Formats: sequence, structure tokens, C-alpha cells
Amino acid sequence: MSRRPSARARALLGAYALAARELKRFIRQRNRVFGALVQPILFWALFGAGLNASFKPSSGARAMSYTEYFFPGTIVLILLFTAIFATISVIEDRNEGFLQSVLAAPIPSSALVIGKLAGATALAVGQAVLFLPMAFIAGVHLTALSFALAVPLLAVIAFSLTGLGFIIAWRLDSTQGFHAIMNAFLMPMWLLSGAFFPSHGVPTVLAWIIALNPLTYGVSALRRILYIGRPEAVSDLPNMSLSLTVVVLFAMAMFAAAYRSVRATGGRR
Repeated sequence: MSRRPSARARALLGAYALAARELKRFIRQRNRVFGALVQPILFWALFGAGLNASFKPSSGARAMSYTEYFFPGTIVLILLFTAIFATISVIEDRNEGFLQSVLAAPIPSSALVIGKLAGATALAVGQAVLFLPMAFIAGVHLTALSFALAVPLLAVIAFSLTGLGFIIAWRLDSTQGFHAIMNAFLMPMWLLSGAFFPSHGVPTVLAWIIALNPLTYGVSALRRILYIGRPEAVSDLPNMSLSLTVVVLFAMAMFAAAYRSVRATGGRR
């Protein structure tokens, strides 16, 4: 007589199935590659060319072009766009009845959250890794060490952004409302993270917003990793220990909030 899988086994299988479903959906909807990968690259090329002449890095940093400065910000933008497109599936799954079936299945809410977030995180990191070799065009000296350190950092940042998108999508019923909130919330979050322009010399109010923005520390950590052999280029950024601490705490907070959102609507423990 066969034994039924344990609760932990069911949770792991459920999370794996949901993550695999996100990957399969992406393969079948290849137009999402344009929105999540090609569009940020176009932004990088256009803004890099257009703003290069007027860009002035901080006085303590070595001279760099805007194309080079914007390169880490573009990587984070790829993660952000992937998080937006991936978490739309939460609304689509609810409208199609799939989400109700998952909630009724004998798996805990944590498996649902981990599965959705893990699948989207894998997609985001995979696309960001495809863009990383473009560093040589930007003028960033990408080493094997910086590449190896960047990948897990990108995974944590992507997990955080996907968790935030999941929380927002879980409370909405329309993709139109989701896009409106994302454009009004996540894009400014990215803009005010040091990804698009340096934080030095901005008005005091903006400086406080940038300092309180958790994504600021994700961008800072990524810049420090990409310039691991040239600390003078990132001397005006938050230190690595603080940046990593904020990034990890933000990821944990987003997961906890996503889990509570599912539990509040009838999910299992």
C-alpha cells in the first residue's frame, strides 16, 4: 500500500510545480522578452547616448560616461520589468479560477508564495545574466569574481521586487489597475534608487527618499560588486555591509508580507 506524501513533500512539490509553470508560461509567451529585456536595453542605449554629454559623476569618482553609469541601473530595471510582467499572472490566475484551485489544494500558503516568487525570480535573473556580458560595451570591467557575486545578489533583489509585485497583484482584480499602481509606485522606486541619476546634489527631500528606499541599497551593492577592483568609483555609495543587510531584510519582509496576504484570504498554514 503506497504511503501519502508528507506535508513537507506536498509543499515542496507544490512550490516546484508553480515555479515550473511560470517558466513554461514564459516560454510560450516570448513577447514578454521584449518588455522585460529588450525594452530596458533600448532605454540604456538611448538614454546613454542622449544624456552622456550632460552627465557629471560625483567629484570623488573617476570620470565615466552615462552609458557606464546607467549599466547597473539597467540590470535592476530588467529585474523590475520581469517582476511586473511575472506577477500579472497572479491576477490572470485568479480570473481564470486557477488560483482558487491552488488555495483549495492541500499545500501551505508558503508553497504558493515560494513557487510564484521562485519562478519569477529565475526568469528575472536569467534575463539579467544575459545582459551582464554587455558590460564590455559600457566600459565596465566584468571579472569572473564580480559575475559570480552579482548573480546571487540579483536573485535576492529579484525576489524582493517580485514579492512586492505579488503583494500588489494579490489585492487587485484588473491588470489595468495593476499597471497603474506599478507605474506610480515601482518605477519611481527605481528612479529614486541611484539607478538613473546619482543621489549627490539632489534636494534634501529627495535625498531622504533615496536613503529610505530599499532598492537604493540593492543598486549600491551591485555597483560595488561590478567595481570590486576599483573602490574609488563607488566611494560615495553606502557601504557593502549596510547594502547587503537592507537587501536581505527587504527580501524577507516582502516574503512575510506576501505570505500574510495569502493567509488573510483563506490560504493554509
